[in-house]
Parts: sequence; structure tokens; C-alpha cells
Amino acid sequence: MLFGGVEAGGTKFVCATGDETGKIQERVELPTRDPEETVKDVIGFFSKFETKAIGIASFGPIDVNPESDTYGYITTTPKTAWQNYPIKQTIEKALGVPAGFTTDVNGAALGESVLGAAKGLDSCLYITVGTGIGAGAVVKGNLLEGWSHPEMGHILVRRHPDDHYEGACPYHHDCLEGLAAGPAIEARWGQKGKELSDRPEVWEMEADYLAQALMQYVLIVSPKKIIMGGGVMHQQQLFPLIHKRLDELINGYIKLPEPLSEYITSPGLGNDAGITGAILLGKQAYETGKL
Repeated sequence: MLFGGVEAGGTKFVCATGDETGKIQERVELPTRDPEETVKDVIGFFSKFETKAIGIASFGPIDVNPESDTYGYITTTPKTAWQNYPIKQTIEKALGVPAGFTTDVNGAALGESVLGAAKGLDSCLYITVGTGIGAGAVVKGNLLEGWSHPEMGHILVRRHPDDHYEGACPYHHDCLEGLAAGPAIEARWGQKGKELSDRPEVWEMEADYLAQALMQYVLIVSPKKIIMGGGVMHQQQLFPLIHKRLDELINGYIKLPEPLSEYITSPGLGNDAGITGAILLGKQAYETGKL
């Protein structure tokens, strides 16, 4: 059987087909434009295949509450053309198949839990650190969702004593995303992160903020694996700095899984975590059979 996946991002949509194991067969990348143009191309791609269901792992915020009037919508996104857009219903109606729906980071967490770095475990946390910061989680085999979805990038952290940057988040200024996402790094230091690789003070500060966040996630969710992706995490020197700082912050209160280099790691699926999870979400939608 063939399933479809859509990884809906702010700059591109990745569409793919795959089998029931999540293995990708055909894929295409489409630029994110306005909803009508973009979704028309998405539907055009899938119309060539006989997919049983589609999984949509989307940028947000989105409405994942089936009891809500706007379930299946992209809601208060800064991308104004996409605000209050019923992406789930539009794709379902056009293709005549059920569609699973979650966040892009939840999709990546699902992919990593089934086929990636957390394969064989029933829980994991996937964090992306790039243009923004977001996280998704699998807990006891299920995606973590409630009345809404996790927004772990907007937690509050303690300001580093050497940091005088006000923060980039338009809603909270100095939340985690406001202090540690890619745009904050560039605004604080005057250069993009990839141009700052040889500046240890940049990455020690970044590791401090990310380790503070991980401490909260570990104490609240207790994931069996933490996977960190996104453009900022391409700075491989960050991982040992995060491991060290997290250990200092925990300060022996609990015993963290060892070695930390295996507990907190990069994605096993690389850039395919999100689209793989979307395909697996499509399989779940087929099994529940709900339009």
C-alpha cells in the first residue's frame, strides 16, 4: 500500500509517497507561496499516485483539537496568507482520502521514533533549532498533544549574565526562541551562526540556553532519547557543550542516561525525519479511517 506525506514548511513543502514502513519512494520539493498555488501543486503531485491516506506535518501554530471548529487549520501563523487556512480539509476533499494532521516537529519526532535515532524506544523528544525553535514528542508511542500542541520553543529561560540582547520573539522577546534561534544569534553577534564557528563565546552562550530548556524537558517529560536538529545544530561543537552544561544544571538531582552523547544526539534520519513521520502519520490516518 502507498501512503503520502506532506512536510509543510515556511519556505518549502516536501511531498513524498512511501510504503507502510515509512520508506520514501517518490518525493518532490515545492516552494511555499500562497495557499492556493502551493496546495494546487501538492494535489497535482499526489494525483499521480493511488495513495490510501495522507499525513500532513505542518508549520504552525495549527489546530490539532478534533473538537474545535478550526480543527485542521493553520491558525495564527506570521505568514499572513496562511492564517486560518483549512489545509487538512482542503487536501482531504481534493484527494478523497483521510489525512492525519500534526506539527512539523511532531512529525519529525514520529519519524525518529519509528525509523531514526529513537527506533525501538516508546518515547523521544525532537527539537529543531533554526529560524525558530520547536519541539515535538512521542510519549508511550503516541504523539504528545492536548487541547493544542507543544510550543516548547517559547518557554522562559534565565538570561545569560553576559547577554544584553533584548530577544527576537515578537510575542515574548526573551523566551527560548527569542534568545537562541538563528535570527537571535545573528542579531546579537552581527553575523550568521555559520560565520561564527570559531567564536567559543557564541556557542557557550547558546549551549547555556539550550541546556536550560533541556533541563525543563527532561524533568517534565522524561524522554528516553532527545534528538536535536535544525540549522543551528549543524554546529557540531554545540553537542558536547550542551551535554556539559545540562549535567551542571541538573547538579546530581537525578541520574541522567549515560553517555549523554548517545542520549542527546542528532537525527538518525537527517533531513528526512519530518517527511518520514508525515508518511507514517498517513498510515495512521488510514488505519483510523476518519475523514
